[in-house]
Amino acid sequence: MQVRFLVSEALQHDTPLMALAVPEGITEPSGLLADVDDATGGAVLRALESGDLKGRTKDEVVLYASSQGPERFALLGTGEPGRFDTEQVRRFAARAVRVAERLGLERLSLWLPGSDGPGGRELGQAAAEGATLAAWRFTELKNTESGEGPRTDVGEIDVLSDSEDVGEGVHVGYVIAEAENLARTLQSRPGNRATPSLLAEEAHRIGTEHGLAVTVFDEARLRAEGMHAILAVSQGSKEEARLIVLEHAGGNEGDPPLVLVGKGLTFDAGGISLKPPSGMEDMKFDMSGGAAVLGAMQAIAKLRLQANVVGIVPSSENLPSGTAVKPGDVIDTLAGKTVEVINTDAEGRLILADALAYGARRNPAAMVDCATLTGAVVIGLGHHAAGVLGNDEELIQELRDAGERSGERCWPLPLWDDYKKQLESDTADLKNVGGRPAGTITAACFLSEFVGETPWAHLDVAGTAYGEGKQPYLRKGGHGFPTRLLVAWVRGRAS
Repeated sequence: MQVRFLVSEALQHDTPLMALAVPEGITEPSGLLADVDDATGGAVLRALESGDLKGRTKDEVVLYASSQGPERFALLGTGEPGRFDTEQVRRFAARAVRVAERLGLERLSLWLPGSDGPGGRELGQAAAEGATLAAWRFTELKNTESGEGPRTDVGEIDVLSDSEDVGEGVHVGYVIAEAENLARTLQSRPGNRATPSLLAEEAHRIGTEHGLAVTVFDEARLRAEGMHAILAVSQGSKEEARLIVLEHAGGNEGDPPLVLVGKGLTFDAGGISLKPPSGMEDMKFDMSGGAAVLGAMQAIAKLRLQANVVGIVPSSENLPSGTAVKPGDVIDTLAGKTVEVINTDAEGRLILADALAYGARRNPAAMVDCATLTGAVVIGLGHHAAGVLGNDEELIQELRDAGERSGERCWPLPLWDDYKKQLESDTADLKNVGGRPAGTITAACFLSEFVGETPWAHLDVAGTAYGEGKQPYLRKGGHGFPTRLLVAWVRGRAS
């Protein structure tokens, strides 16, 4: 995939498809639309008069030019005037890619109105994100194409504008979207192609290519460090556990780092508390948080953000066997607290417990973890927002703001001490589950026991990390969420 920015007149640009945004309320062509009307022999006016083009967000009209320049124009409705915000720009760019796919075109161009300063950079970033995300497909395991995919993949996208600031944003957006596409690729690999050791190899590749220091703890190192919770989850599988650490030294030496922690459960059968078989194949997505952290670290390095950032991915496989951890077992943790395992399918919080305790030992300025942790968050927030909980209100607000900027939103839930009573155990310091009530909250309460005094927030992305892909820049499967959110948060801190 290549995304370029060009300062060029739309009608002078040689391209098989030029996409233009058309808001509601236009009754006759003017400005650029008038030029397009001339180039298409009055077809724009006819589309307006017929009602085929009213500027509604589902309107899509493709016109063929009779002059030099673009061969085709895709006129895409963008809704109410004045509401062409960054999310609408993402969707506009993605819809343009979908039009090109249906037409069998390998390249297309987008025209963005000129806007100087931060506004222009935001528009350029959103356009590059939407187009790059939309063009991604997971095909590395296919030998033959089915008839369900696009006729061809879009490989080249030009973003045109008369503002250089838009171009600055295009570069940033492309880097971030490519990082999220990396996360989507890692998510999409099945459990036999994305084991903890293979995930560690991917981390080494990212580090080598982008200048990140990478350390991987094997099981001997995990045992020596006292990370028994990570080991307990993996003991039912032949696949060994790993703790993956990536470090970006972009800030001043000695500055406290920002720590990103992502759950890397490469396959989750539930262990002895076995999941129902229906849909279990989707449990390859249980490493989505880890994939997002790996993607975010790639973008942070490529953007050369001026902050020290540590990415931590605890990775295990959760299977049932004669050696698997059992309900009622009590396990040790790096933080020194003992945990009674009530449900072996609540394993993500166990591997995160050791990873968070390790992250807290790095004395971070702030720590954020992300995990497909509870089905309860889907009941509470659906598939439109992640749940966010933590011990620092300013940090939670920062994440909410970053979510709005990135288009990957999160919404706060309380973390009151009253909920911790549900985790009280008769035989250990705490239980790993607190029952059905407030499942998302009690899971976060469990995690809070392992962060010490560190400013910390938890993103439960079980409802947003993968799904049916209803936005035009997504497809069914892995969404890469919250890669963009994490990068937006680090960028905000770095600035």
